Amino acid sequence: MSNSRRHVLVIGAGMSGLCAAMLLARDGHHVTVLERDPAPPPVPQDAWGHWDRRGCAQFRLPHYMLPRFRRLLEAELPDVAAALVAAGAARYDVVAQLPDTVTGGRRADDDRFAVLTARRPVLEAVVAQAAATEPGVGVRRGVAVRSLLTAGSDLAGVPHVAGVVTGKGEVLAADLVVDAGGRRSALPDLLAAAGVTGVVEEREECGFVYYGRHFHSPDGLPPQLGSLNQQYDSVSLLTLPADRNTWSVTIIAGSRDRELRALRDPDRWRAAVRSYPLVAHWLDADPIDDGVAVMAGIEDRIRRFAGPDGEGEPVVTGVVAVGDAWSCTNPTLGRGTSTALWHAVLLRDLLRTDDAPAALARRWWDSTAQLLEPWYRATIAADRTRLAEIERDRAGVPSPPADPAGRVGKALVAGAGRDPDVLRDALEIASMLTLPSEVLGRPGAAERALAAGGGAPQYPLPGPDRRALLSVVEDAVAAPAG
Repeated sequence: MSNSRRHVLVIGAGMSGLCAAMLLARDGHHVTVLERDPAPPPVPQDAWGHWDRRGCAQFRLPHYMLPRFRRLLEAELPDVAAALVAAGAARYDVVAQLPDTVTGGRRADDDRFAVLTARRPVLEAVVAQAAATEPGVGVRRGVAVRSLLTAGSDLAGVPHVAGVVTGKGEVLAADLVVDAGGRRSALPDLLAAAGVTGVVEEREECGFVYYGRHFHSPDGLPPQLGSLNQQYDSVSLLTLPADRNTWSVTIIAGSRDRELRALRDPDRWRAAVRSYPLVAHWLDADPIDDGVAVMAGIEDRIRRFAGPDGEGEPVVTGVVAVGDAWSCTNPTLGRGTSTALWHAVLLRDLLRTDDAPAALARRWWDSTAQLLEPWYRATIAADRTRLAEIERDRAGVPSPPADPAGRVGKALVAGAGRDPDVLRDALEIASMLTLPSEVLGRPGAAERALAAGGGAPQYPLPGPDRRALLSVVEDAVAAPAG
């Protein structure tokens, strides 16, 4: 561990910012967190009903924390994991929920697929409560960043960020600025205003829209009759457990699908979900939100801060971006929170060296590119494949024969319910434990998936085709409220 103790400014008091702050403080750094939202966090049990985080667009939408998140949290912030359990978070064992006929019986390493998950307001309230009492961490809410302070760098011709100026004109110096401002991070604009050029940004609309609701039952979580993410003709359905016997149900459609925008209506939404036999029973409970929460206009975006083509020397030192401020994708696969915590751990480890600013920046972007960017690329590839499939469904055009990689991917999903080994291969990827290329690159893995699921129909699960779904949605206009 380094003997160098830094003063670190973190922009953003969301998951990535507060987890990074606690990890750095426990290594001896002094951390100040600046959060533009003024609302103080309530106690976890009041978070769902009494906390509005306007700076976080997806705050009240369905969330699910993957096994990668649980493993990192229990290893790096075990007290926060314990507090999350005390707040009622679900430790959900996906394999245990499935029948032995699907899993082939319990295996010694199946615990790796367990999750620790909660609704986003509850999760953030637990983390905020822990950060508020963490020695070495100071959280200042209602403080926006207006501009960056720059100074001379140890890398010729490259600006160095030496702190920030707040919206009220307060000057705050720092040894390192960490941007954890999430999807709406203003860092590129702040850097441009400070004269920094060369930030590379890839951006595209992800093409999905989400229609979700939350439910509660004193009788516990519904039985899992299939995977948590199920694909059907022109839509996907997510059923995600959360804390204190709550859960969410979400219909995912293409953002161009005007006919399904009627799902904003609770009666039509309920009728649609009821038409899917493996999901319908998730509605046998009390809704705990006012209506259907809709999220659209989501972008897939990644930023790189090195060289004119995203390679080579850093274009700025003294500032790093973590979590969604670095990259963000559509939330279907649930990788955002895991990526944010993983990124925070990488930052903590990086600061255990005495590197000068230029060397630190080089190593930060190198490690980010090597360890985390492949997950971004894999997510984008999966999104594009699924969106193209949905668009063909809408047009009534049969899907063409998939390319070899796509054929194996489809077979993996279909074969997960037919072969216990294929099931665990699929779960290993879905859990964000191992990259798809690594899992399917193992001897025999691709062949096993093709043997189990290669002959399955495009949508093997029971449910309406698109024409029947549209009929259900249209007929529901006369359904009684409830």
